[in-house]
Amino acid sequence: MLLKLENVKKNYGSFSLDCSLEVKAGQVTGLVGRNGAGKSTTFKSILGLVYPDSGEIEMFGKKLFDVTPADKEQLGVVLTEANACEMFNAKDMLPILKAMYKHFSEQEYLGKCKQYDIPMDKPLKEFSTGMKAKFKIIMALSHDAKLLILDEPTAGLDVVMRTELLDMLRDYMEDEERAILISSHISTDLEGLCDDIYMISDGKIVIHEETDVLLSEYGVLKVTEEQYEGLEKEYIIATKKEKFGYLCMTNRKDFYQENYPQVAIEKGNIDDLILMMGKGGRK
Repeated sequence: MLLKLENVKKNYGSFSLDCSLEVKAGQVTGLVGRNGAGKSTTFKSILGLVYPDSGEIEMFGKKLFDVTPADKEQLGVVLTEANACEMFNAKDMLPILKAMYKHFSEQEYLGKCKQYDIPMDKPLKEFSTGMKAKFKIIMALSHDAKLLILDEPTAGLDVVMRTELLDMLRDYMEDEERAILISSHISTDLEGLCDDIYMISDGKIVIHEETDVLLSEYGVLKVTEEQYEGLEKEYIIATKKEKFGYLCMTNRKDFYQENYPQVAIEKGNIDDLILMMGKGGRK
């Protein structure tokens, strides 16, 4: 187990985080939820940028406060709001990264900069959004990290840039001792990358599911009010009122296909999960 949060709580006035999750070696774990659901507070708690009021965080098999600077070199981090000094260029960052990380690989760093068309002499402030995103990932990958923490790494990127970035992450995961915890608003990125998904809403984990199970067994029923009244609700995990009647999220799509052939049922996805399990859409 590379990362474990157990009943981690943090209170900010009207908002309360209460989060438990695990990130296992060899897996990519996604954390999804609406803005303000608690994703950023969870990431900051893991990184020691905020201090939880209670609960335990373990990283690399150690309690967070016992994690040493040497242990932290096994961690690669990309945060949406964090940037290197924008007056520097990729060449300037080379001696800085070499001084920071014992296992920094100059060959890996220069090779990936060349592979992904990162200019070495251009100031970072002149990079496009896509170039900045790729460069952040390259820096995170340059020191043989075992665990990547990625907060919205594909935000604002076009399809080509996102594909390149996701290919980088897939290459990284060829080593089964590594793992990634990633958040993204682009559900297709997570569906094609993640082994499992945690859904957070109002500071609490409301669903944890393997991605393959979510995509194959979850579904959304569209029913009239009359159909809803006659619906067996044992496998309905969330509902949302609509003008025509109800949307109902189920984790047993096959049950309703077999027993309610007259009901319209669509395949579930991560966007449906966020819509149905977020505010205004819970059971």
